[in-house]
Amino acid sequence: MVGMSGTASAQDADAGAKVFSKCKACHVIDAPTNRVGPSLHGVIGRTAGTVEGFKYSDAMIQHGKDGLVWNNDALQQYLADPKGFIPKNKMAFPGLKNADDRTNVIAYIDQASK
Repeated sequence: MVGMSGTASAQDADAGAKVFSKCKACHVIDAPTNRVGPSLHGVIGRTAGTVEGFKYSDAMIQHGKDGLVWNNDALQQYLADPKGFIPKNKMAFPGLKNADDRTNVIAYIDQASK
């Protein structure tokens, strides 16, 4: 049980909501509405580059065709360095360098985007 509590505290959706404030200018999480970036509603488990009505980069579309599905690991890598993980994608945000911030924002996205 001690190991489990350490894992649970490592994923703090409330802290992730605060981190998500950096994403709000471009993304909506609670509705299938696109802004500058695609809606993140239901993103966990979704194939990359597939939100209807959003104009993705060719690179993002190709990664989806190649089998990229947004899960915890893929989001960790993408959010750490969006341009490094998918070169030539359209996201201008440089990424979240803090691993705890990434873990927490992913927990928030998972919780809030269903």
